[in-house]
Amino acid sequence: MKYTQLGRTGLKVGRLVLGTMNFGPQTDEADSHAIMDAALDAGINFFDTANVYGWGENKGRTEEIIGNWFAKGEGRRDKVVLATKVYGNMAADGEAWPNHDKLSALNIRRAVDASLKRLRTDYIDLYQFHHVDRSTPFEEIWQAIDVLVQQGKILYVGSSNFPGYKIAQANEIAARRGGTIGLVSEQCLYNLAERRAEMEVIPAAQEYGLGVIPWSPLHGGLLGGVIKKEVQGGRRASGRAADTLADPTTRAQIQAYEDLLDKHGVEPGEAALAWLLTRPGVTGPIVGPRTAEQLESALRAVELELSEELLTGLDEIFPGPGPSPEAFAW
Repeated sequence: MKYTQLGRTGLKVGRLVLGTMNFGPQTDEADSHAIMDAALDAGINFFDTANVYGWGENKGRTEEIIGNWFAKGEGRRDKVVLATKVYGNMAADGEAWPNHDKLSALNIRRAVDASLKRLRTDYIDLYQFHHVDRSTPFEEIWQAIDVLVQQGKILYVGSSNFPGYKIAQANEIAARRGGTIGLVSEQCLYNLAERRAEMEVIPAAQEYGLGVIPWSPLHGGLLGGVIKKEVQGGRRASGRAADTLADPTTRAQIQAYEDLLDKHGVEPGEAALAWLLTRPGVTGPIVGPRTAEQLESALRAVELELSEELLTGLDEIFPGPGPSPEAFAW
């Protein structure tokens, strides 16, 4: 595994991030523990989760699975940079009691303690705001965070799904208040097929020293060789990938992508991850394996070197929006 600094911090993390969203809903506890063991053995030290994972009546279940894994001991917790998130409504029936969601100081305090209990640990390395809270001022948010840092419950803070201007606003207010280093990472939707983050989010993250952690690096499976798998009689596209492939123009684009990679002898999923690792500002993409085999495929991407010819071909198939403001102004 290769390592890098998380944004402007001194924290070293692997170039792949283990996403745990499937733990519980799609992968049972035993297999989840096996995947985490395999990830650690491969050198992956950065695990990402969220308090809402498990979904529905099982919200929090994913954190519990991770906590049970930590409880096995043998240095597991000390070897992991643990990231979780706050914002979502944790009520099983979807009806949140007032102040039981979003980013009020009260909910942040409550949510941290609940996550710590489920995770069976006394601190969280990276505590991430899962979404912008338009109702809570950052002065209140940072005050709550300062207390948690002083208590030793969290070490660093990151954002997720923030627009560029909110990254700037959050860190400018943090700087004016003093006593906090502000956001150190941004977790955003970013992949070959979805490059809008290049316009504002990634430039803002780079300007303020945030590490970029892309989620959905295969765009819901669309970039993982979905057409090839259909032809070979394997797993068919479902959900968002199936809906997207129904559009003839998009299907032709994905076919061109798979044909290009076939020409270069590279697996689509591995190429999509390797491409992200070439992008400025990217710390590492989140991979969410359902099986040990999927984890092995993701690991190969770290060592994969994409030729200039292949990178050019990928840009031709999936052109980015270009820098702002030129992308929308000229």
